[in-house]
Amino acid sequence: MTAADGQVGDGAQGAIAHEDNKRAAHRAVVDRLLNGNGRAPADLRARAFRNADVPAPLDALIDTVATRPTQVTDTDFAAAKAAGFSEDQLFELVISAAVGQSTRLYEAGLTALAEATGSEKAR
Repeated sequence: MTAADGQVGDGAQGAIAHEDNKRAAHRAVVDRLLNGNGRAPADLRARAFRNADVPAPLDALIDTVATRPTQVTDTDFAAAKAAGFSEDQLFELVISAAVGQSTRLYEAGLTALAEATGSEKAR
């Protein structure tokens, strides 16, 4: 890899720098999601992110998004809207749940990779 490629470093160093950039970007997305301005309260976005302690009737929608996203139905959204949540709030909460689940899977993958390779660098 060369500077002309827009990549810093070469070989393993370049790969490490690239991975560090991905992790930094991921942390920035999560931070903005959980701490940035939004229509849904930050504590509720954090609960949706963790898929824990989400109040009814949001709990069914958030759990389905996190664990069985292909099974989300209009009924799940209708129940949450009937409870007084706006579409903007539901959008933020659904994104929080999806990013939370992907974060857990990403971390589990890094942990498995570190264990398989005997390397702490994977984490």
